[in-house]
Amino acid sequence: MKKCLICDSLIEPFVSFGRMPIANGFLQADQFQEEYFFELAAGFCPECTMVQLIEQPEPQKMFHENYAFYSSTSTRMAAHFQELAGRVKDSYMKSKDPFVVEIGSNDGITLRHFAAAGFRHLGVEPSANVAEAARKKGVQTVCQFFDENVAREILGAHGPADVFLGANVMCHISTLHSVVAGIKLLLKPEGVLIFEDPYLGDIIQKTSYDQIYDEHAFYFSLRSLTFLFERHGMEVIDVMPQDVHGGSMRYTVGRKGAHDIAGSVELLRERENALGLHDPATYHRLRENIERSRDELMNLLGKLKKQGSRVAGYGATSKSTTVINYCGITPELVEFIGDTTPIKQGKFSPGMHIPVRPYADFENNHPNFALLFAWNHVAEIMEKERQFLANGGRWIVYVPRVEIL
Repeated sequence: MKKCLICDSLIEPFVSFGRMPIANGFLQADQFQEEYFFELAAGFCPECTMVQLIEQPEPQKMFHENYAFYSSTSTRMAAHFQELAGRVKDSYMKSKDPFVVEIGSNDGITLRHFAAAGFRHLGVEPSANVAEAARKKGVQTVCQFFDENVAREILGAHGPADVFLGANVMCHISTLHSVVAGIKLLLKPEGVLIFEDPYLGDIIQKTSYDQIYDEHAFYFSLRSLTFLFERHGMEVIDVMPQDVHGGSMRYTVGRKGAHDIAGSVELLRERENALGLHDPATYHRLRENIERSRDELMNLLGKLKKQGSRVAGYGATSKSTTVINYCGITPELVEFIGDTTPIKQGKFSPGMHIPVRPYADFENNHPNFALLFAWNHVAEIMEKERQFLANGGRWIVYVPRVEIL
C-alpha cells in the first residue's frame, strides 16, 4: 500500500486505468518502441481526504524542452487569465513597488499583463520551450522546478512577494509540502497565494475521469487543502468556482489570522459535505460511473464503425490520452485527431498512436462525427465550428454523459 503524500496515512485505491503513456507524450513513428508507460491509478486518503495518483512519473518525463502545451493557443483561456491578472492587480498589488511570482507560468499568458503594466514579476517554469516563449513576450522567467530552495533564491534576488500565483499547476506537484513551505517563505506577512486547479467536486459530478492523468498528482477539495495548509500555518480565505478546464476552483490562501475569511469558504465546505467528498463510498461510485462511461463510448464508436461512418477526434489534449488508452480507442475507430498546435501535428497520440493532423485536415474534409476531446472548450469550439454542423457533422461527447449532439 502506498502512503499519502500529504499525511503519510495509507491510501485506499479506488480506480485503475491500466497501462498509460505520458499524457502529453505525442511522438513520431520511430519512437513507438521506446515509449514509456506506467500504471495510472487513483486513491483516496481516509485521514486527510486528499485524492491522488498512486504512481506518478518523474517530473522530467512530463515537463521538458519539448513540452507540448502552450496556454496562449486558447482565446478563451487568454481572456480568463487577463481577468485573473486584472483582479490581482486591483486587489493585491497596492504596496510600494509590488512583486508577483507565478509558478508554472507557461508561455507568460498571465504575467504578460503585469509586465505590460510595469509591475515587478517573475515566472518559474520548468519546461524550457514554453519558458523561452514567455521571455520573447517580455516576461521575466526562470526555468526551474519551484521548491523551498528556489524560494530562497528568489527572496535573495528580488525580495518578498505580494502575490504568488499558480494556474493548473499546484495539482501537478507531488512535493507539495516543499512548495507550500517555499511560498510561505517568499510571501510578505500579508501576502496571498492565489491558485486554481480542476475541482474534485466537478470531476465526481460530471464523471470527467479524463482529468485524471500523469500531470495531475492531486485532485483538490477544500477539505483536503485545509488539512495541507494548516500544517504550514496558513488557511484558505476565499474560494471562487471557475468554469474553465471543465470545472475549476480558485483558492486564495494567506497566513493564519492575517485576513478575514470570506463566506464562500463555509458555503463550499457545506457543499462538499453534501457531495460526500470525505466518504470512501463516493469514490467507489465514481469508479462504477467511469466504467459505465467507457462501455457506452466504445459501444457507440463500434456501432458507427459498422455503419461506415467516419469519426475524427477534435483536440489532441492531455485529457484525451486517458480516454483513448483506457477505452482502447484505436485508429480503426478514430481515423485522426485534428489539432491547432504545431508541435503536435504530424505526430501520433500517446499509446494508441492515432495520427495527429493539422486543423486544416479537419476543416477541409469534415468527418461524419467528431469526438470532442477538448470538451472543456465546448463553447469556444461550437462557435467556431458552425460550418461543420451546417455540413451535417455531429459531435460525440462523453462528459457528463456519452451522447451525440
